[in-house]
Amino acid sequence: MRTLTLALLCSALALPAFSQDTSTIPNTKPVPRLQVLPLPDSQASFQLDGKELTRFHFDPTAKRPFWYPIQTTMAPSLVRMGHPHDPLTHRHHYGVWMTHNSVSGVNFWADEKDTGGKTEYGSIRVQGVLGLWDGEDSASMMTLNHWVSERDQRILLLEKRHTEAKLLPDATSWLLIIDSEFTAPKGQTATFDKSNFGLLGVRMAKQLGTVDGGGRILNSEGQINEAEIFEKPARWCDYSGRLTNDEKGFAGIALFNHPQNPYNPTDFHVRKDGWMCPCFSRNGALTVNDTTPLRGRWALWVHEGVASKEKCEEMWQAFCKLPVADMAKKP
Repeated sequence: MRTLTLALLCSALALPAFSQDTSTIPNTKPVPRLQVLPLPDSQASFQLDGKELTRFHFDPTAKRPFWYPIQTTMAPSLVRMGHPHDPLTHRHHYGVWMTHNSVSGVNFWADEKDTGGKTEYGSIRVQGVLGLWDGEDSASMMTLNHWVSERDQRILLLEKRHTEAKLLPDATSWLLIIDSEFTAPKGQTATFDKSNFGLLGVRMAKQLGTVDGGGRILNSEGQINEAEIFEKPARWCDYSGRLTNDEKGFAGIALFNHPQNPYNPTDFHVRKDGWMCPCFSRNGALTVNDTTPLRGRWALWVHEGVASKEKCEEMWQAFCKLPVADMAKKP
């Protein structure tokens, strides 16, 4: 009896087959495949068909903005938060981030707060979002950032940062393209001091590191792993390895340096524990004034599988042919 009653109830509640009348809204537009969605707590999610590729964190009270996670069609992030073996002194390793060890003597690299000691520390403070753009094959956003000394609140650098997620034809990989334009405040100059720490850092997931997961580092010169690649010039550097235990669970990130950047090919700072960074000013200091912007442009090719040298070079060439971001564009 109970089963019969339940069956009758379900029958009574059965809904009619779904139907729709789109004639009443004839001017609907296609939904962009790639969207950047503002979220609470100063975050923005870059999504492909509703699935998150990466998230930009830009809390104006934090030490610096960063991107986390970085994902392919597989669920795990290819980057992590913090050093796998030294989470205390390397807690500033936030997925993918941009900073520098010394700008006019101010340390923007470490997470320490300036307490008036010998080392002067700085923060990169996001002043606001200048624009958000959705599209069929790319989505982007731009922020205005101030590089500020914590000791006396001096603004050393003004930065416009343009972040773009761009879908590639193979539909299994995409580009995270980062453009930055630096100027100094009116009447001032600032210097990216000579250093191998900065500008763009990538902290790979632990399982992709060569020491922890048996991953592989490859550069444009065909050199392999830290011993061969450390502080050697290259156009790009790829970190690939096993991301999951699935049969096809391999993935990686190739970090592209653009030819317009200073000192290209640039020295790459890489480590076997899952770290890589194209050195912006290791070969010499770079001065920024208030009239002529200093530009930097990079891309992360986020891919499934272990990328070959030939494929990385092909993708780097394709990246170089893309138009650079228009830093004056309006929403």
